[in-house]
Amino acid sequence: MKVLLFNGSPHKEGATYTALAEIAKQLEQDGIEAQILQIGSTPFAGCMACRGCKGKGKCIFGDKDGLNEILEACKAADGFVFGSPVYYASANGTLVSFLDRLFYAGGAALTHKPAAAVACARRGGTTATLDVINKYFTINQMPVISSTYWNIVHSNRGAEEVTQDLEGMQTMRNIGKNMAWILKCIEAGKQVGIGLPTADSGNMTNFIR
Repeated sequence: MKVLLFNGSPHKEGATYTALAEIAKQLEQDGIEAQILQIGSTPFAGCMACRGCKGKGKCIFGDKDGLNEILEACKAADGFVFGSPVYYASANGTLVSFLDRLFYAGGAALTHKPAAAVACARRGGTTATLDVINKYFTINQMPVISSTYWNIVHSNRGAEEVTQDLEGMQTMRNIGKNMAWILKCIEAGKQVGIGLPTADSGNMTNFIR
C-alpha cells in the first residue's frame, strides 16, 4: 500500500514539508510506503472550465505542467495527504489551482481513497485552510483522516520551529497511524469480499429556472 503526500508550499524542505515528513515516517513504520511530491514550486494554472478533460480522465493542459503524470501516480496510490501553508487565512493559490484541476479532470483516481489535509501557519487561518482542502474530499466520497487535534502545525521560521511544536508533530504522527489503520481495514475488507459502495446518481437540482 502506498500514500502520496503533496507539499503545496513553495519551500521544498520548509515547515509544511517537515510536517508531511513526520507523517511519512510514521506511515513507513506502520508498513505503508510513503512518497512526498513537491508541487508548491510549480506554477499550476487554475482550471479554465473548458471541459476538455470530459471523458478523458486527464487535463488537456496537464502534460505541460506535470499534472497528468501526477494523476497517473494517483491511480496507483491508496491514500493521500495534502499539505498547505496558510496564505491570507486560506490554502495557498498554487495548491488550490492544482486541486481544482486534479479533482475535476481525474477525481475518479481518488474516489473512495482516504485523504488528510494538513495546514501550517504562524498563527491563524489553519482551520479555514483545512476546510478548503477537506471539501475536495467530501464531494469525492473520500474518507477523511483525522487526528487527536486539528491537522495543523505552527511555525514562523521554517522547519526548525515546526519541530518545536511538540503537539503539532504528535498530531502529524497520529495522522500517519490513523491513515495506516484505515488502509489496512480497507484491505482486510477487500479480502473478505466487501466491495466499494455504489452511489446514487442522476439527480441534479438547479435553483434558477
